[in-house]
Amino acid sequence: MVASSLDPEIARWRHRPPADPADAEAYIRRRAAEWLRDERCSWAVCEPTTGEMLGEVELAELDLCHGTADVACLALPAARGRGMTATALSAVLRFAFGGLGLHHVTYAWADGNLASGRLAEKCGFRVEGRKREAWVVDGRRVDVHITGRLATDG
Repeated sequence: MVASSLDPEIARWRHRPPADPADAEAYIRRRAAEWLRDERCSWAVCEPTTGEMLGEVELAELDLCHGTADVACLALPAARGRGMTATALSAVLRFAFGGLGLHHVTYAWADGNLASGRLAEKCGFRVEGRKREAWVVDGRRVDVHITGRLATDG
């Protein structure tokens, strides 16, 4: 968790907790509590043979009544370009639709984040809209692409 807070590329696109072990522990405790309250499901994606953290995927804004959630993910430098994020996100989508019974999952990504755009396309998300100047990246406002997947999408 600390490594994701220190990575400049992750910090550029995503808000992360401070790079402090105590803050990382609090972050993990918060995520566990959110699981228990059916508010968010999050996974640390790790190398199976070493346990080294490679990334994170989460279903946030979880609404089991309406069958919706937002998905977000990140990849640490050692995992980039290896297909880990697409594999992990695909598994989370299977859980969202098959395990939780969700109907609609949204993935938002900032204009200029080409890796996130490729990931959205690779995982079958369809463009649903754009929020103009919704996020701040590199000190300037950028548009955010809103994409979505339905449980009924192929």
